[in-house]
Amino acid sequence: MTEEIDLIIASAKEAMDSSIAHLEKSLLNIRAGKASPQMLGAVFVDYYGSQTPLSQVASVNVPDARTLTVTPWEKSMLQPIEKAIMIANLGLNPMNNGDNIIINIPALTEERRKDLVKQAKAETEEAKIGIRNARKDANNDIKKEEKNGVSEDVCKDAEEQVQKLTDAFIKKIDDILVRKEEEILKV
Repeated sequence: MTEEIDLIIASAKEAMDSSIAHLEKSLLNIRAGKASPQMLGAVFVDYYGSQTPLSQVASVNVPDARTLTVTPWEKSMLQPIEKAIMIANLGLNPMNNGDNIIINIPALTEERRKDLVKQAKAETEEAKIGIRNARKDANNDIKKEEKNGVSEDVCKDAEEQVQKLTDAFIKKIDDILVRKEEEILKV
């Protein structure tokens, strides 16, 4: 195969890898009933006029499976952190005890679990779209190479390789979804 074709396939694989990485990061934000510092990963606090990730202004700890504690580096940040957690709309109710913020993670209802599974399925569908777009881009690039004089057999082989990559990554996404569903539905 030509160097250009190898680069096209490598580029497609890289794009597919980043779709998987994005999916895994997105699924971390879907809570499965257990307390986890990643649950607050999407929270940004107004820190002296700029939006700053919570992890840069406070430490987040998990004393037990149903509780998060947020301890700000500066006492003056208690109110802004509490406000930011409420604004993030995570369905959490922060309590300020004067030293830190305590968040009790409510047990998930059956209805909420089903909503979270739907959310996880939507995220996986987005990842699959990313994989298919990478395949489409690679196949278009391969066709361009064919017009530039690369043999038809080499291009056919390359398209088959891209399809095998696509199938493997779609299966990986399906496996990730199955694991996340089990985690969410486990009572």
